[in-house]
Amino acid sequence: MTGANGEPTVLRTRALDAFYGDFQALFGVDFELNEGETVAVIGANGAGKSTFLKTVCGLLSAPASAIELFGQPSGGMRAHKLVELGVAMTPEGRQLFPSLTVEENLQMGAVRARKTDSRWSLEDVYALFPILKERRRSGGTQLSGGQQQMVAIGRALMSSPRVLLCDEISLGLAPTVIKDIYAALPKIKERGASLVVVEQDVGQALEVADRFYCFQEGRVSLTGEPGKVSLDAITAAYFGA
Repeated sequence: MTGANGEPTVLRTRALDAFYGDFQALFGVDFELNEGETVAVIGANGAGKSTFLKTVCGLLSAPASAIELFGQPSGGMRAHKLVELGVAMTPEGRQLFPSLTVEENLQMGAVRARKTDSRWSLEDVYALFPILKERRRSGGTQLSGGQQQMVAIGRALMSSPRVLLCDEISLGLAPTVIKDIYAALPKIKERGASLVVVEQDVGQALEVADRFYCFQEGRVSLTGEPGKVSLDAITAAYFGA
């Protein structure tokens, strides 16, 4: 199955709902990520962006047919199985292992790595984020916020993902650090990963995205290509005006 750009569709959701107990957080979300794309998911706090990623990567339940990865139903599949298929997430808040060093945190990402000839190695991650090689013996949580975010991204890359889900990777970071982290995303895409970038920072997300989805109260309120949709339309979809 191919998308609008003619490339294979690597992730698709159809009428995806998600719940926390009796509370419904997503309502009929249709979404598509094609090979080689970076797709941004924007929206205000509480719009359902992180819930969407958690459902895709198996942390929340969903009917098998509501999510397809690489052309196969994957809704409800266990998270570690999805990692082996080629899906990895950089979680909001980084969530490093505080008792492990930087290098040990990175190595944890390879435990369930996808079997491929183009696997990411420690040296590949260090080439992407050179400061991590300098700090590789430091405790993961002894780093600055930006360096911790680099570790979280590097840990995800160590599983050699085909789909990388990035949840609020600029949250709480200084603008210069955000610039360095976002500069790494095209290099990750060059290695064969397709990216979903969840952000509240609309400008930052649209700068790197081929397409975007705006979420508002658990629903897709707008989708399109950056530069082809007006700022007024995006603002209305973002705030629900």
